[in-house]
Amino acid sequence: MNLADNTQTLQQILNQEVLLHRMTNRIRQFLELQEILAATVVEVRSFLKTDRVMVYRFEADGSGEVIAESVNNHRLPSMLGLHFPTDDIPLEARELYVRARARTIVDVNSQQIGLSPLRDAGTGNPLATADIRYRPVDSCHAAYLKAMGVQSSVVVPVLHQNQLWGLLVSHHSEAQFIFDQDLQVLQQVADQVSVALAHSTMLSHARAQQAREATINRIATLLHAQPTIQLQAALEATVAAFEGAGGRLYIRRGGMAHPNCELVTCGAGPAPWGEGELEEYPLWGQGLGAGFQPAHPETPQLGSGGIWAITDIYKEAQFVLLAPAFQPTRIRGLLVVPLHYRQQLLGFLSVFREEIETETLWAGEFDPSAQQQGPRESFQEWRELKRGQSREWAREEIELAQAIGHQFSMAIQQYLLYQEVQALNANLERQVQERTAQLQQSLEFTRAVKQITDQIRSTLDLKTILQTIVREVRALLNADRVVIYQIAADGSGEVTVEECRGNWRSVIGVKSSGKCFPDEYFDLYDFGRMRAINNVAAEEISDCHREFLESLEIKSSLTVPVRIESQLWGLLIAHECRSPRVWKTAELELLQQLASQAAIAIHQAELYEQSKEAAVRSAAQAQELARALSEMQQMQTQLIQSEKMSALGELVAGVAHEINNPVNFITGNLIHVNQYASDLLELLELYEGKYPKPDADIVERIEEIELDFIVEDLPKMLSSMQVGADRIRQIVLSLRNFSRIDQSEKKAVDIHEGIDSTLMILQHRLKGKPERPAIQVIKEYGKLPQVECYAGLLNQVFMNVLSNAIDALEMGHRALGIGHGEEKQSAVRSAQSPAIRIRTEVGHGELGMGRGGEEQSPAPSAQRPLPHCQFVRIVIADNGPGMPEAVRARIFQPFFTTKAVGKGTGMGLSISRQIVVEKHGGVFECVSQPGAGTEFCIEIPVVHFPAPSKERVGAVL
Repeated sequence: MNLADNTQTLQQILNQEVLLHRMTNRIRQFLELQEILAATVVEVRSFLKTDRVMVYRFEADGSGEVIAESVNNHRLPSMLGLHFPTDDIPLEARELYVRARARTIVDVNSQQIGLSPLRDAGTGNPLATADIRYRPVDSCHAAYLKAMGVQSSVVVPVLHQNQLWGLLVSHHSEAQFIFDQDLQVLQQVADQVSVALAHSTMLSHARAQQAREATINRIATLLHAQPTIQLQAALEATVAAFEGAGGRLYIRRGGMAHPNCELVTCGAGPAPWGEGELEEYPLWGQGLGAGFQPAHPETPQLGSGGIWAITDIYKEAQFVLLAPAFQPTRIRGLLVVPLHYRQQLLGFLSVFREEIETETLWAGEFDPSAQQQGPRESFQEWRELKRGQSREWAREEIELAQAIGHQFSMAIQQYLLYQEVQALNANLERQVQERTAQLQQSLEFTRAVKQITDQIRSTLDLKTILQTIVREVRALLNADRVVIYQIAADGSGEVTVEECRGNWRSVIGVKSSGKCFPDEYFDLYDFGRMRAINNVAAEEISDCHREFLESLEIKSSLTVPVRIESQLWGLLIAHECRSPRVWKTAELELLQQLASQAAIAIHQAELYEQSKEAAVRSAAQAQELARALSEMQQMQTQLIQSEKMSALGELVAGVAHEINNPVNFITGNLIHVNQYASDLLELLELYEGKYPKPDADIVERIEEIELDFIVEDLPKMLSSMQVGADRIRQIVLSLRNFSRIDQSEKKAVDIHEGIDSTLMILQHRLKGKPERPAIQVIKEYGKLPQVECYAGLLNQVFMNVLSNAIDALEMGHRALGIGHGEEKQSAVRSAQSPAIRIRTEVGHGELGMGRGGEEQSPAPSAQRPLPHCQFVRIVIADNGPGMPEAVRARIFQPFFTTKAVGKGTGMGLSISRQIVVEKHGGVFECVSQPGAGTEFCIEIPVVHFPAPSKERVGAVL
């Protein structure tokens, strides 16, 4: 060996020592592993003069990632951050790296691979020499490197705790020879990296332990150091420590059969599921005990059950029953810590993690679900995105959860003990307050009973006594409603008095149903039994009874019998309508005392009422006899008047019938007479044409009988006879329409025909007389529909009203000669042009609304029309002298008349009003003022409304 070779060898040795020195300094200088690896690849690439040096780290599944890299001027593409699938480095190769600590050198051009193990692959013992033994490289391996653009590669394994952690890899785009010294340097660098890994792991563990202790201390401070336990803040801090999306703290009091729980939540959580909480479902406790295997079996067990850690809840077969509660959420991971204190399960601490998306950069595209059959042709970056992934719970997180759970267990035990002490103190204080309130209430009830007794005994008026009882009892019990149900002698009864608070439904007049309240109920009340119903919905009563109470809006009731002289008089009942109420014994005793005092006062009031009724009864009987006598006289007069009108109607109908026969004979023959006369005149005219010069005897006879006059006057005479016969027929028709003897029931008729028939009959009174001018009738007829009515009776009303109007005009004319002052002035106005105005029209709405005059009593229920209906209005007005208010107010009274003796009975308008109001369900009004004439208004419904049945009346009322 010459000097130049020695110099080169010494230079290489120096470079190796410098490299190792720098590497050692870098490891000592940096604490972060990533900085150490970044410096390592730079120094190694500078030492080997290669195009790319990288550190490849293995994952748990056998795949790997390039975590550090140094590239020489882009001679080879960068692979930093790229992942390589498990099949790229087979399991056999990975095991060889560990057992033999083999280093590999590949020369693609020569298709050779050199292996340099440090240990025996069979025994694992160190070898004396680490020679490089070459053999042909696998074609797949060579093609793999060639696809990456590599011609020469060196791989040195990096071990950590006797496990394959990664690889130190050198790639060169050209062929390069690697010496044994270079391989030894790389091995020493790899050993330094292993030392750095150990230091970094220790540092990471120390930092993690410090962070865990800080988290535990922070949560313990919230649970123990605050004046009050901060469960919500502690739960939030726990969820944040595990980087969770939400959490639940379930605290249980009592056994599993009847738990009394308290639930604290934060963040995302499961949806409501079932009737109770998830923690109350049997599978929850069973899974913690034996149903599910912990994620890390080596984790120490807490109490009677271990920590329940599920990476993906949808991949646990035994979790399928609880999974629906999490489906509306993005929760995937679940960590449940049972909280025990001295073998007692206090509850559960749960932390939820949401699903995540993972993104992996692969060195070339491949099918992850299939095993690779050959090397990839391209290592271009391929991005794989996975959704719905979940993070696995680490061992350190399980240990942290165990420590935090211990803190929660101690704090919750103290919290529960504190609450029990507080509850005992509150219960003792409540008992003292209740006893004091009972004594105070008893004193107030005693005073109230005395006060109410004094009030009800201060009067003998039964109505006042009953109203005072319900008013005072309602105020004393603070009930929603208090009623008195009075029982009649026949056993029936109804609510007669009530006092109600607010807008609750009134029950006055409500009667009990015999089906819902059989005789046994009243028998028990008759024996003095009281009944308290605290909750109508839950009380053991019949369905009919419950429906009856609910229809009256009753949620709770208290019933006490009122007995007078050992007889059940009625029931004093208190109602609670807002909500159920538990009636206290003191309230029952109070109501019983008040019922006894009420019975005494009611008995006294009834005796007093009986004495008053006995005193009044004789006077009432005398008044009843007088009224009956008056009604009898009125009825007798009405019967006489009705018989007169009936006889008049029959007379008119008979006369009309007798006249109608000869009139029909005359009218029928007039048609033939007209025809005969016409024929004779035509024949005479024909004779004159044929024989223009008759004999002297004929001429003399023509002159004697004045034939020309006869020829001219005969047609006129026949026409006049026809007019007279038609007039007689109209009079007969008017008489028949007025009498209406063929229509005894309600029928649809034309009101105008009845008015015109009445005017036809009264025509002789409307004509002018020597003592007064003719009375003008002004018709203002509207378009009226057919009206259902008693036509004959209604014509009688028209006859009475029109006759009174004619009488008033005649009286006014007579007053012209004897009157004085205002009476004479009004008589002068009516005498100048006496007139009667008749107006008809159709109306809609309520009868009698919007008109003045005398108030009408409502029509009987059998004839009462609907509140809004169609009706006809007939207004008959005269311009006579009118009448004062004192006279107008009495004109409808029976036997009242302003006419002279023998001129009127005083029953016409009274009967007319009965016909309109009672028979037709209409309105009959009068408006009059002195000097302004008189106006009668008649309103009748167009359609007849039949009387409703008793059942229908009851339903309406």
